Amino acid sequence: MGVEQPLGENVLTTSLDKLVNWARKSSIWPMTFGLACCAIEMMATGASSHDLDRFGIIFRASPRQSDCIIIAGTVTKKMLPVIKTVYEQMPEPKWVVAMGACACSGGVFDTYSVVQGVDEALPVDVYIPGCPPRPEALLYGLLKLQEKIAKERNSFGSALGLGERLEPTAA
Repeated sequence: MGVEQPLGENVLTTSLDKLVNWARKSSIWPMTFGLACCAIEMMATGASSHDLDRFGIIFRASPRQSDCIIIAGTVTKKMLPVIKTVYEQMPEPKWVVAMGACACSGGVFDTYSVVQGVDEALPVDVYIPGCPPRPEALLYGLLKLQEKIAKERNSFGSALGLGERLEPTAA
């Protein structure tokens, strides 16, 4: 008797960061925050023809159950405090996607009441340009967000209070 193959043939070793990042990127739950016409395209992306569920992306209606917020449409200065409040209610780690020309840069609305890009208030991780962007563009942006999440370092340690989460460096 005894152990003849201590590890066996079906053993996989990895780092804790890679395992946690794989779980996080494979289960993104975005908070939908549709403000204008981009929201229609966001809804179309969640429909059966594009099937975000196969990527582990399931839309949530509560900020406390979400780890990503998709800002889709024109952000006005009157709506900005509401967006900040919803963002602050989300648990860490959290990501922001700016969808559409209005959310990215104010679009064609260069007026006193429109915020010229949601990045003035929130740290945007992925920009999806277009007016409105097609569902395929949102799908591509969410896949890029998954790639970004997979490259983070110390993501689990920061949740335990051991240092800061390190963003991927540009190559």
